[in-house]
Amino acid sequence: MPSADWDTPIGFFWLSFVTFIQNILSFMRQYFTLIAVLLALHPALSQKRKAEPAAAYFPERHEWQRKTPAEAGMSTAKVQALIAFARENETKAPRNMEVAQAQSFGKEPFGEGVGPFETRGEPSGIILRRGYLVAEWGEPNRPDMTHSVTKSFLSTVVGLAVDRGLIRSVQDTVATYVPPIELYNPAQINRPAEQFGTPELLRPFDTPHNRRLTWDVMLRQTSDWEGTLWGKPEWADRPSADSKDWQTRPRNEPGSVYEYNDVRVNALALAATSVWRRPLPQVLHEYIMNPIGASSTWRWAGYRSSWIVLDGQAVQVVSGGATGAEECSSTLTIWPASVYSQCTKGNGTASSSFRRIGSRRPLPPPRSSPLTAT
Repeated sequence: MPSADWDTPIGFFWLSFVTFIQNILSFMRQYFTLIAVLLALHPALSQKRKAEPAAAYFPERHEWQRKTPAEAGMSTAKVQALIAFARENETKAPRNMEVAQAQSFGKEPFGEGVGPFETRGEPSGIILRRGYLVAEWGEPNRPDMTHSVTKSFLSTVVGLAVDRGLIRSVQDTVATYVPPIELYNPAQINRPAEQFGTPELLRPFDTPHNRRLTWDVMLRQTSDWEGTLWGKPEWADRPSADSKDWQTRPRNEPGSVYEYNDVRVNALALAATSVWRRPLPQVLHEYIMNPIGASSTWRWAGYRSSWIVLDGQAVQVVSGGATGAEECSSTLTIWPASVYSQCTKGNGTASSSFRRIGSRRPLPPPRSSPLTAT
């Protein structure tokens, strides 16, 4: 599908749904807190196939209707086998996320964590069938770190910015939307002598290469954005084996090469914060999570180093990705994650009244998902 087909605000919601499922699978592989938001299980689990799909169901706030596996047209035995498999195959990584990060990404350059960590709970999950709750296990009410699931949130708030005219088109260059940025550092009033005459403001899109980058390539992780953000250079995130190339390799043409890189995704989060002129969690809460009836247990966090001055206020720029050198992105229980998934699956609708979220233009068919986790 050509880029223009998804260059509509509602296209972001479709792409966010695909991204959400991919990120959930990534989270299962890495930490096996098995958030099994199975929107439609494999036909092999079904006892029989209905000729016509059931009417769409969306849960109300604090109320999720239940069905037994048999009532949902599924095999009770196979559902129980799936749950047993999930319980028995927890990842071997430590439950202490600070220890797990140190053992995995801590050996990379600039690999120290700069955000809060939380110890994860039991392997947990739920099974949904056509929106109804069929099964749950573990600790579904426990908030756990969800890492790159925030990439779905980020692409959603960028889509909302397009929908509301804050971004004219995803084909616009990001640099035209992002002014010089003052970092918030209350501990430093007077600049050290060695900084005299050096730039004071952050200009994340002000190199010859970065000035060419569009919202499109930033969303698709094909930007090859260059620079350092929140104390982490982009080349330090999953660096190549050859250290001679870390800071000297030629830049790729924007849009030509995909590379999963959390520093670049965080640059997109900074740009989106500049456009909205407010913290992105507030945007997500006001326009998405609150209208669809998500619980209040979700959080979307940044780093201790990601504070800026915005309209005279200290604002934390939240993370768009945090699986490598930084850590901490969001904490979620399964329930808000699931209702968010149901909303995007349902063409931007949620609740029994089918409240529309975002644009009313029809969904384009999916091509590829921006901001995917590995």
